[in-house]
Amino acid sequence: MHPLSRARLERFRARKTAWVSLWLLAGLFVLSLGAELLANGKPLAVRHEGRWFFPAFRFYPADAFFHDGTETPPDWRAAEADLRARGARFCWAPIRFSPDEALDASALEGVARTSVVARRRSPVAAADVDAAGIVLAVRGEAKAFSLDIGNDAPLPEEARLEVARRAAGEGGEAADFALPAGGFASLSARPAGETGPVRVYFRQRLAGSEERKFRARPAEAGTMERDGWTFREETESVRFPFRPCRAHPLGLDAMGRDVASRMIHALRTSLLFGLLLACFSMAIAILVGLCEGYFAGKVDLVAQRLIEIWASLPFLYILILLSSVYGSGFGLLFAAYAAFNWVGVSQYMRAEALRLRREAFVEAARMAGLSTWRILLRHILPNALAPVVTFFPFELVGAIGSLAALDYLGFGLPPPAASFGELLSQAQEFPSAWWLVAFPAAALFGVMLLGVFVGEGLRAACDPRPPVRWDA
Repeated sequence: MHPLSRARLERFRARKTAWVSLWLLAGLFVLSLGAELLANGKPLAVRHEGRWFFPAFRFYPADAFFHDGTETPPDWRAAEADLRARGARFCWAPIRFSPDEALDASALEGVARTSVVARRRSPVAAADVDAAGIVLAVRGEAKAFSLDIGNDAPLPEEARLEVARRAAGEGGEAADFALPAGGFASLSARPAGETGPVRVYFRQRLAGSEERKFRARPAEAGTMERDGWTFREETESVRFPFRPCRAHPLGLDAMGRDVASRMIHALRTSLLFGLLLACFSMAIAILVGLCEGYFAGKVDLVAQRLIEIWASLPFLYILILLSSVYGSGFGLLFAAYAAFNWVGVSQYMRAEALRLRREAFVEAARMAGLSTWRILLRHILPNALAPVVTFFPFELVGAIGSLAALDYLGFGLPPPAASFGELLSQAQEFPSAWWLVAFPAAALFGVMLLGVFVGEGLRAACDPRPPVRWDA
């Protein structure tokens, strides 16, 4: 290794955050490549009748296991118990669900929670009150309001005057009055000319929450009353998207698909798209930038004008047009992004080539009769790679974020492809499904943050200037 490259590597390793982030990002990429080994709705291996089968990687008809002449693949969840009874052994992935496998709501009936809802019963009473404010008759829970026949009704002064006017036949509209001890006294509408006792309804104002919900065993279910509370059993309804549970630790999406399985496959898609796009874009940027800077003159002038025209084209509109004509897909997205993503890095390569083309070692190679491509690849390119190396992680992060954004808007990968943006778009449709926001957003943020840490470490390692420390 060249001493300069070795010094850069040591500076990069000295930045622990960048070094650890690089290994974490590489580990996530390696794990995502084996997504079928981590999340799969088919068994990885089956030992049956002395033979090994690998359904996750090869097609086997049901006849190979049950000898019933069926040429379609078996339903492995239904067939597992039968095959195990025959002595078969299974090896499953840690997550036993494929990313495109939509579950039926009946499969989650045993997961639904049974809760007990406790609702506080509000005391209610009614009393017939005469013009003098004396209670003539009571109904309901009179003790809660200190209502006794023959005694004064516990009413405020304005309520007493209203009762006296109505008892005299003046009538009135419905009205509510606050009781001194808490609660309300209500008078219903009464037409004019009707005399006699006035019906007053009493209801108590409850302090705090009137309803509580808590987990309970089915044995505690049933409707009962105790200490002013009514207890009622309530079973959770199973509908998608469904919350996280033991079988699905990250929950289910709106189609009944396991979110953990989709996130693992979405991570592989995002990292592969980002790495391939960054490599392809860098290759185009290196080629264009080196040719511009080395040949300079009219070649550089014409190339710069063409690049300015190309960069001014609206990328999103072009992508929408191509998608409407050819349909969306991984190849179309990759080609469209690669066609526009190289412009920025090519300018840095052009500047490096312009600087290096007049160096003594390049002039010596030209005088020695070396070919143009040999000079570009063996002498200029190795000395101009610093911008490419430092920009590569940021290109990777930008590609991952752009793919997620297009999937969120509906112009990305076609369904049912798993992606972070597609999960986030479901979260917008179902605001109460917090797991569709929390887990995909955290994974996307974590991957992009690791890429930024690696990029900052590479930028600091390739910087020839010593670090400056500012003391107060």
